[in-house]
Amino acid sequence: MTAKVYYNSACPVCRAGIDAQRGRMEACGATDVEWIDVHQQPERAAECGADLEAVRERLRVIDETGSIGVGTEAFARLWQRTPGQGWAATIVRLPLVRPLSQLGYNIFARLLYLWNRALRHW
Repeated sequence: MTAKVYYNSACPVCRAGIDAQRGRMEACGATDVEWIDVHQQPERAAECGADLEAVRERLRVIDETGSIGVGTEAFARLWQRTPGQGWAATIVRLPLVRPLSQLGYNIFARLLYLWNRALRHW
């Protein structure tokens, strides 16, 4: 089984980030990822145990074991799979860094979500 990434392409910031990460991964031969755009396939959001609005707000990754990573942990799982980016996954998982990175991501994701809703991107 490959990892599955659930993201929202209706958000231009999210789309740019995913496009860049996907490009890095594909350039390194890390192609064991299924990219699921919930804007194009909203019914698939339920696969990761969340409703559509929750997936629009925060990135999710399901790994080969079926474990779901949300937000910073989702990014860490992608970085861990990408040659040359494993160090970033290690840093955001450090005991003192993890809660701060999660807080920062959650605040940014919430504001970005509200901005996208206000601009009626979906």
